[in-house]
Amino acid sequence: MRWGRYWASAARFVGGALYPGRVAQRRTSDPVQARYLDLVDDLMGIEGVTPPPGGSGFGRGSLKYRGKIFAMLVRGSLVVKLPAERVTALIDAGEGVAFDANKGIAMREWFSLARDSDLGWESLATEALDFARASVASRTARAPRTR
Repeated sequence: MRWGRYWASAARFVGGALYPGRVAQRRTSDPVQARYLDLVDDLMGIEGVTPPPGGSGFGRGSLKYRGKIFAMLVRGSLVVKLPAERVTALIDAGEGVAFDANKGIAMREWFSLARDSDLGWESLATEALDFARASVASRTARAPRTR
């Protein structure tokens, strides 16, 4: 799936300073992409969540919480960042695989949901958002580094 045409036309809306409305109103013939855009729309009202920025490169289609990626659509699969133990449990349950960013090395906190999984995208993305919130909160609670 090539996102280029979609993101090129939508980047000025989706990644801009103003979020004009539902992302899903953009045209797409891919049902997986449409489902992801619906997920983006569902999470956009949450404080700290920013829409996909568009453009090119890693993270161009990702949902972020205060600058940290927590969910994205990669090669037609929902990918979320969760605690390593939760990722292992989901893999053991046969719900998907560890995400490898196409480098052949599994990332222990990143999970790629199987396309035939019955898990709800919104519940999984919300779980990932909660993990991102906890991660951001723990970073701000730490003492500042001294050099």
